[in-house]
Amino acid sequence: MTKDLTVGKPFKSILFFTLPIFIGNVFQQLYSMIDAIIVGQTISDAALAGVGATGAISFLIIGFVQGLTAGFAVKTSQLYGAQNEEGIKRSIASSLALSVVLSVVLTFVSVYTTMPLLKLMQTPDDIIQFSYDYIVTIYWGLAASVFYNLASSVLRALGDSKTPLVFLIIAALLNIGFDFLFILVFHSGVAGAGWATVLSQALSAVGCFIYMFVRFPVCRIKLRHLVNKPLFYLQHLAIGVPMALQYSITAIGMMVQQTALNKLGTQIVTAYTAASKVDNLAQQSLAALGTAVATYCGQNYGAGQFRRIRQGVTQSMIMGVVCSLASCAFLILCAKPLTVLFVKDASDEIISLSKEFLLWQGVFYIALAAIFVYRNALQGIGRSALTMIAGATELLMRSLASIFLAKWFGFTGICFSSPSAWVGADVFLLIAYFVIMHKVIKKAMRSGSDNPIKLVYEKKGVPNDGKITPVPDTDGTDAGEATQTAPAESACKVAAAE
Repeated sequence: MTKDLTVGKPFKSILFFTLPIFIGNVFQQLYSMIDAIIVGQTISDAALAGVGATGAISFLIIGFVQGLTAGFAVKTSQLYGAQNEEGIKRSIASSLALSVVLSVVLTFVSVYTTMPLLKLMQTPDDIIQFSYDYIVTIYWGLAASVFYNLASSVLRALGDSKTPLVFLIIAALLNIGFDFLFILVFHSGVAGAGWATVLSQALSAVGCFIYMFVRFPVCRIKLRHLVNKPLFYLQHLAIGVPMALQYSITAIGMMVQQTALNKLGTQIVTAYTAASKVDNLAQQSLAALGTAVATYCGQNYGAGQFRRIRQGVTQSMIMGVVCSLASCAFLILCAKPLTVLFVKDASDEIISLSKEFLLWQGVFYIALAAIFVYRNALQGIGRSALTMIAGATELLMRSLASIFLAKWFGFTGICFSSPSAWVGADVFLLIAYFVIMHKVIKKAMRSGSDNPIKLVYEKKGVPNDGKITPVPDTDGTDAGEATQTAPAESACKVAAAE
């Protein structure tokens, strides 16, 4: 069931929209953790380190996919907030077409750059083959990740955060079953863990799209919805590409971090791999909150509810602080038992290193919460290009810390690299958010309305013949005759205007 986030109390709306996303994210992390547990317990510690060493280059591509598909869905959420049904259909169709091209290009690029990147990162010789076998399998099945993320993002853009949860749970259960099948029965090694992830995501993506088209009439696209002016496709890319690059910029920083880590030896890489899995699990409440904020801001921006955006973002940050403190407590209590789950016969040194890493991350979670809230708020109102600057700040801070602090302080320097990146990005994001929102609200006040840019749609959206009602300019004058060709393109002026 879709949810209109432009009405009701912001705190309650965001909270109840966040909860299913959080539960889904936890399941997603759990089956990623189960991958690592099965690999570490049934193959070897070297295999676990090999899988862990792919985290940065995996995020380079998978993060790009997540950012791009989420960006496409921001446009959909803005059109949903503006109650433009025809525009929603055209947005979904355009997103699907762009995702097909994305899948082909990214698969080719990622597969043929895997080994060069692993060597560039100085992956230890005793684990590099494990790393390659695992990640190249994920890359060959990249289309599954693209369409799985797209389907989930579109549903959330329409206010449905529960259905993606259901399919995440299905994917998690399938992944566990396939893990045992490929690794323990077929003896496929780390590549089997990769195929388990690909197949579970592919089946869940198919199910998610079938449900979406059957359940929601607004998602039932036709061939004519693919016929849009190039500008409409470019408007999706204008939001999606900066969001994708922001993830990739972060991934490059992680690659620098991983390179510095690889120089410290396999045992430290093993400890870091185990700890990072626990860290990722603890961060999921913050990641879910960020996803909810992007949808909330996208819908309210499309509806012209600017003051409501500011109110919701402030309340979201309060939620972020609470989640940060709870996540930090989780790390302190569970660091040792969870580390032991991953590493067979874990030594005292590995446990100690894991605990040190998790403590450093946990005490800076409030800074991470601010990134998720304010970055996603900017993305939701269509200012995703600004988040690239924050991503560049993260890259710079993480890289400098990884290179110099690791050289001076060893593993402790690595532990401090991510927190330093978070604090650096926060400075820019906070300034950017408050400046942009001040300008938007000031413009609304000058116009004498909370909604100077909202387009005038018919009650049930744009008719099927493609006509729209006359569109007033932001200065209040009539824009003239309704256009016949691209209603979705006109609707997208919502995101382009200030």
